[in-house]
Amino acid sequence: MQYLIPVLLFAALGVLAGVLLTVCSKVFYVKVDERLEQLQEALPQINCGSCGYSGCNAYADAILNDGAPLNMCKPGGAESAGKLSEIMGVETEHPEQEVAFVRCSGNCNVTQHKYVYDGSQSCRASNRYYNGSKVCTSGCLGYGDCVEVCPNDAISIVDRIAKVDKNKCVGCGLCAKACPNSLIVIRRKSQKVDVGCKSTAIGKITHSVCENGCIGCRMCEKKCPSGAIKVENNFANIDYSKCNGCGQCAEACRLGVIKLT
Repeated sequence: MQYLIPVLLFAALGVLAGVLLTVCSKVFYVKVDERLEQLQEALPQINCGSCGYSGCNAYADAILNDGAPLNMCKPGGAESAGKLSEIMGVETEHPEQEVAFVRCSGNCNVTQHKYVYDGSQSCRASNRYYNGSKVCTSGCLGYGDCVEVCPNDAISIVDRIAKVDKNKCVGCGLCAKACPNSLIVIRRKSQKVDVGCKSTAIGKITHSVCENGCIGCRMCEKKCPSGAIKVENNFANIDYSKCNGCGQCAEACRLGVIKLT
């Protein structure tokens, strides 16, 4: 009998707690729009941030609650945009697919190393020591930080420089963020002209450290009919919004720095 009263007391408290929890769950219940989970599932969930939000779930929430555009997911491309449009019941323009390009042609056959680097095998670590081991301090360091962050295995290191497989790349931009020399650009996949150098040194110095470097001769600038390419800071730079892909700049480049891809 001496144990019966405590047992009953604890049982009563348990029942009371259960009732209170049930009441609170009803009173404070927040209805969740089932479309949120559908929107999240329609996105690739690689959380690259190319849409301007912290991740895929944040972007899905912004679509549902803030009216964010449905075509901002670069990795998902037209497929994700189509699913998002169907869920939200509205039409949207499908984004043009984008890809990454590495603005460096300084492979191990055309440039040299000034010392043997035996530290941590990463571009950022190597860059701390005299801007990398290559004599060209503006080029690809070649240790694959971009490879490590690519979610689709679209980048590989070939002859000590990064190469992008356009058929695998989704243009998420994670590789561009990982490159300490800011050599990787994201542009439209339909764009066919690229400049494989970003050295800001004068032409004589650039050519002395890399046979494939841009010397800033301005021949490409003179030949471009649309004014899309300009030599600034001693290297050629393409305004992709003006470029029509005619290829005249590539034909004019005697060092082959400008390429048709």
